[in-house]
Amino acid sequence: MKLKVNPNRMELMRLKKRLGLVRRGHKLLKDKQEDLMRRFWSMIKETQELRAVVEERLMQVYNAFLSARMEASVEIMDDALWRAKRQVEITVSQINILNLRLPQFQFEWDTCKPCPVNWHTSGDMDVSLNILKEIMPQLLDMASKEKCIQLISEELETTRRRVNALEHVLIPGICEAMSSIEQKLDEVERSNLARLMKVKEIVRK
Repeated sequence: MKLKVNPNRMELMRLKKRLGLVRRGHKLLKDKQEDLMRRFWSMIKETQELRAVVEERLMQVYNAFLSARMEASVEIMDDALWRAKRQVEITVSQINILNLRLPQFQFEWDTCKPCPVNWHTSGDMDVSLNILKEIMPQLLDMASKEKCIQLISEELETTRRRVNALEHVLIPGICEAMSSIEQKLDEVERSNLARLMKVKEIVRK
C-alpha cells in the first residue's frame, strides 16, 4: 500500500513515530494470537475428552431406556417420565479473556424432589434416569466449552487478519513512504550542496 505523504522532515518524523506504534501494536496482536491459539487447542483437547465420556454414558442411558421400553407400554413409560420431571435452573455468567467474553454455565437440580422409584417399570428405567441426572452437568459443561471454542475461533480469525494487514500492508507501506521521503530529501540536499558550491566558485572568480 503506497501512502501519499509530503516529502519533508516533519512528515518523516511523524511516520517514524507511527511506525513505532504500529510495530508495538503488531507485537501485541501477535502475542494475543499465540495465546488464543494455545487456549484454543487446550480447550479442543478438554472437550474431546469430555465428549468421549459423555457419549459413553449416553449410550448407557439409551441402552437402559431401550431395555425398559421393551418391558413396558407407552402409557406406563410416559407416566414414569412425567413423574421423573425436575425443576432445573441454569445460570449463565461470563469471563473476560483477552477482551473476549466467554460464557460459563452453572447447573442446579431441584433437590427437594428425589428421583422416584418407578414400580411399574423395570429397574432399567431408574438406571437410565439416574445416569442422565449424573451427566447433565457434564453435558452443560461440554456445551459451554464448545461455545467458547467457537468464539475463540472467530476471534482468532479476526486477529489473524489484523496481524496480516499490519505485517504485509501497513508496515511495508510506511517503510516505503519513509524511504521515498529520505531519497527526496537526499536529492534536495545534494542539489542545495551543488548550488552552494557553484555560488562559491562564482564568488572566487
